[in-house]
Amino acid sequence: MALSIKEIQVLLGILMDENLENHSIEHIISQVNQHISKSSYFKLGHAIVTVIVNSIIQKPSQRIVALSILYDLYKTDSFAHNPFGIFFIELLQPESSRKFSTQDVRLKPVERSFLSHLIASNQGKELLKKTPAFIIHTDNTTIADFSHLKHLAEEFVSDHLPSTRNHISPLIPEHAVGNQIADPSDARKTAEALLSDPNSPARDTYRPEMIRLVPPLYFDDQEMIWLEEPVLNEHLVAYDSSLSVPHDSGTEAKKLMVKAYKNVLSLQQQQLLLTALDKDPKLVNHIGLTPSKLPDLVENNPLVAIEVLLKLMQSSQITEYFSVLVNMEMSLHSMEVVNRLTTTVDLPTEFVHLYISNCISTCETIKDRYMQNRLVRLVCVFLQSLIRNKIINVQELFIEVQAFCIEFSRIREAAALFRLLKQLETGENPGQSLSVTNMRS
Repeated sequence: MALSIKEIQVLLGILMDENLENHSIEHIISQVNQHISKSSYFKLGHAIVTVIVNSIIQKPSQRIVALSILYDLYKTDSFAHNPFGIFFIELLQPESSRKFSTQDVRLKPVERSFLSHLIASNQGKELLKKTPAFIIHTDNTTIADFSHLKHLAEEFVSDHLPSTRNHISPLIPEHAVGNQIADPSDARKTAEALLSDPNSPARDTYRPEMIRLVPPLYFDDQEMIWLEEPVLNEHLVAYDSSLSVPHDSGTEAKKLMVKAYKNVLSLQQQQLLLTALDKDPKLVNHIGLTPSKLPDLVENNPLVAIEVLLKLMQSSQITEYFSVLVNMEMSLHSMEVVNRLTTTVDLPTEFVHLYISNCISTCETIKDRYMQNRLVRLVCVFLQSLIRNKIINVQELFIEVQAFCIEFSRIREAAALFRLLKQLETGENPGQSLSVTNMRS
């Protein structure tokens, strides 16, 4: 299933046009629609994904146009039925937490901002009227809230693409070395070969071989034997007999976790749950918590969320939990969880910085003046706590935090944070630490 040679040449001619960034995106999309029929939309989308994932196009202006064309193909359909919805969501995730073949796609902040506003807000029509050059030079890096779309995209994957998590692309992009720039004509020839050849490796993926034990044959009621005698010099299978064995002590813990996602647990219920987790460290892997359920747990029972995350620190999924935590909607409870984690364990610096940026962005975009003032106060006290406890190096965020303080200088806590920054700048002792939990009012 591929585009015709003529359609491929039209697509690549548009994406690799030297004057691409000076035309409005809306005009470029109309050119594509003139030459490629609606019946070929899915093929066109697949081709666009291929050139992005395999780094055939590497300029921000090219990727902005390519993503806009891909968005326009199914813009009238529900996002839950968009076959490329999960591709958009994956590109907006941090590279380390992506699950599919987009790990090598490195979008610039302005590209991620553009894509988030394109799919998650009502600005799509207005954005398409602008030129790629205007979008890039505007240098807007705010990220629109796409959490509701992420949920829909994940449902589509679980229903339609359950095996794609185990597939990888056999193609390795060749990046430019030093100041050497790849010849555009070579890139175009490569793209045409990949997209037009039905036997191209870009149309297939490598999949792991699923090896399973041969089921045993029952010789009689007391004995099981293998169909063939085992060879002594072969490796023996080591099987953990404790796997899939129900934990009697964890039955009540599982029930309490189900309640914890929806309601605030009583102090007695919290104590029962935390005691069960302390007695059996492995129980945390059997109580039904997943990254997608973490936001509900944080909002309803932040203390439980803190203890569970601390026990999951050695889990292979901890990075995914951190990613969900720092990208969830900002609130007092999410700040409590992040603040407690930062004072207990060493969180990756990029996650802490991303959470701070998301908090600042939320304060700047909220319309309700009362809620804005309250959130600004929370963020200021939270930042003071991180700075005074030396959790973050404020120099790395100095410009962003200083601009935030100046913008909200009418608020007492923002002015106090600004004074703290000036004290640090002059080398003065910042004084005693503050607690985020003091800001519940």
